Amino acid sequence: MSILIGLLLFIILLAAVVLIRTFSLKPTAAKTAKIELDDSNRAKEYGKRLAQMIQKETISVRDENDHEKFYEFHKTLEELFPLLHKTCEKHEFHGSLLYHWKGSGNHEPILLMSHQDVVEANGVWEHEPFSGDIDDKGRVWGRGTVDTKGSLFCILSAVEELISEGHIPECDVYIASSCTEEISGEGAPLTVQYLKERGIHLALLLDEGGMIVEEPVGGVKGLYGMVGVVEKGYGDVKFIAKSGGGHASAPGKNTPLVRLGKFMAEIDKKNPFTAKLTPTVREMFTRMAPNMNFGMRMIFANLWLFEGLLLKLLPVISPAAAAMTRTTMAFTTAKGADGLNVLPQEAYVTANMRFIHHQPNKESIELVKNIAKKYDIETEPMYHDEPCPIVDFQSDVFRLLEKISAEIYPGVGICPYTMTGGTDAKFYKEICENAMRFAPIYIDSKQYASIHGLNENIYQGALPKAVDFYKMVIKNC
Repeated sequence: MSILIGLLLFIILLAAVVLIRTFSLKPTAAKTAKIELDDSNRAKEYGKRLAQMIQKETISVRDENDHEKFYEFHKTLEELFPLLHKTCEKHEFHGSLLYHWKGSGNHEPILLMSHQDVVEANGVWEHEPFSGDIDDKGRVWGRGTVDTKGSLFCILSAVEELISEGHIPECDVYIASSCTEEISGEGAPLTVQYLKERGIHLALLLDEGGMIVEEPVGGVKGLYGMVGVVEKGYGDVKFIAKSGGGHASAPGKNTPLVRLGKFMAEIDKKNPFTAKLTPTVREMFTRMAPNMNFGMRMIFANLWLFEGLLLKLLPVISPAAAAMTRTTMAFTTAKGADGLNVLPQEAYVTANMRFIHHQPNKESIELVKNIAKKYDIETEPMYHDEPCPIVDFQSDVFRLLEKISAEIYPGVGICPYTMTGGTDAKFYKEICENAMRFAPIYIDSKQYASIHGLNENIYQGALPKAVDFYKMVIKNC
């Protein structure tokens, strides 16, 4: 009986601790923060100018060497930003751009970056993908508005306006815009090579990444600026199954496609990669926890007790957040026989992998290679690279972004997070330890979903604050 009473008292005490910690988290200003879209003539003028950039089709295509479309786009930039082109040195690398605005001091330079190329725009759109239409709600429509001509416009506008005001930065300011980001091409590497040859080391790099969004994770209420400080590694892997082939009228057991299917089913059912709450993800959830619903708040306020449970539930709560905790693997293409009535002598599937730091590329590939062997499947890595260096979210540079955000976007929470996609910033790791992935523009959930999808658009009323953000970064460099 005494053991039972002791156990009951322990459960009561444990429950009390959990509830006290849960209720101690009070909502932050991010929960009620609002973005007032600018309806001024300034915003409308920005919308018209961005529309001109959108109207230039700049789809990047792998193995295409004709860059004429990008040079045509550069002519538009010269028309839109004449002071920048008069004041800054301009360098071109097969269509990719680098501008150099000379500063007055000897501080380390900064680099603002946003790519000019876009992905294809298939399907039926509400507005043609390269129309640059502006609707009655002030939305600029077209491929690239969010990813990432919108932020490129804001960067160039910030520099243009500062030059017109007579401002001279205390440090050198570089602006880079690759035309090969969407295909992981040569633009950024050539730019980095140029900077390295001149001994340039950057104090800050600000590239695309997170943005100002509502409810960044399911169950988290409020507005947050998501700053990417971790970028996972990238890989493409082919899995090949072979046999003697034959006629489809007399199939044997475990033909190549069947073995590939069993392999994919096992990976899908039993995720083989280790999930961990990294310091970055833990900090992200710590900052979001006060604005979570009660159940989630209880879990995140008591990770000492619920961490194991959370890692199991996270794929259901938020697949995007779950991808921040482990290596991911998505099967993307497949090929079997050429004939409908032929058993393939060789079939394959490919998988796209994004490698987490605690289980990087070689370890993750070896793990799935061992699973593939069970089904007599060969593993052929096509390309893979290491995860990028982790940026310190406690650094002075990160705090500077928090400070600027508090002035431009009062109440909006700033959170470090792990990028699950890739950026050109990965190429700069040898010349910059502070590569932040953040475009300071507000977008709603539909606009976020339109990235690489249908009906991409952005609010012209969200552009002025982003321009002011970049201006403050330059002034504080």
